[in-house]
Amino acid sequence: MSHLPRPLPVLALAVTAALIVGGCARKPQQPDPATTGSIGPQAEETLKTSVDSWAKRYVEAPENRDAILGYAQALRLNGQTQQSVEVLRRAILVYPKDGQIASAYGKALASNGDLETALKVVRNANSLTTPDWRLLSAEGAILDQLGNVGEARKAYQTALKIVPDEPSVLNNLGLSYLLANEAANAEATLRKAAAQPRADSRVRQNLALALGLQGKFDEAEKVARAELSPAQAQENVNYLRAMLAQQSTFKDVRQPDRRKTGA
Repeated sequence: MSHLPRPLPVLALAVTAALIVGGCARKPQQPDPATTGSIGPQAEETLKTSVDSWAKRYVEAPENRDAILGYAQALRLNGQTQQSVEVLRRAILVYPKDGQIASAYGKALASNGDLETALKVVRNANSLTTPDWRLLSAEGAILDQLGNVGEARKAYQTALKIVPDEPSVLNNLGLSYLLANEAANAEATLRKAAAQPRADSRVRQNLALALGLQGKFDEAEKVARAELSPAQAQENVNYLRAMLAQQSTFKDVRQPDRRKTGA
């Protein structure tokens, strides 16, 4: 199968993570580390700028929680997964009971291909009596990658009992449906996620993807044009059309180029 065309600057349609209206781009929201990046590569220039910006903050305050999470995520999305793992390995020693850092660490390990260790990390960090929804959501994402869809869905549903309508969990559940070729369920779940006030741009771009994969290109383009520049939105739509035309598997869609796409 030939490689899919690579879109121009795509800020989250993801691994992976913001979307436009009229010709005026909004200031991108800071992505929530709990939200799985959207399917498709991001612009190299955008990713490098993000890494440089977070690296500066991290060097100035290496134990600052926000700096750790932001830098680790920027590294992971830029394909520097081993470096992201090391940043979070140190962080978890400083914040041993921090669910969000444990979740990010598990995600970094998964991006680096160490799925079994990632699963152990998020499970060991969680509590049976007072479970952390971020860890449950991360556990679901890892289980999806391991092909254990049933257990992944259970993890997401348990998380949603703790934080109903949490957009990052709904986003991950939506991606689970996408990867299982359940585009209609993915669309419904991602619509619900996108309607939440705290939803970031990756959620809306994943919704655009779910629409595009069902051939609803006009609506997909409308969603994309809500936050991306016109040129970027058009590239996303072209990307969706190419994916559908080539009848790619959902796994191939998720990582068309492992060198450039975060998990």
